[in-house]
Amino acid sequence: MRHQLFKARMRSKLTQAEVAKAVGISRSHYTLIENGKRNPSLEVALRIANKVNCDVRHMFGEDKESN
Repeated sequence: MRHQLFKARMRSKLTQAEVAKAVGISRSHYTLIENGKRNPSLEVALRIANKVNCDVRHMFGEDKESN
């Protein structure tokens, strides 16, 4: 699971369906992204990050500790 994405969505008080609709993807596709089973395109990742008010690098990038 992409914990940072989940946490950002929770802080934003949004459901998966609300985020998915706002960024133009299905809820099921969003769920796969949040569960780490699919990678979003850069465009979709940026829209998700914008919607949940989080830096895209923080949500989808590598941990600083692993670099």
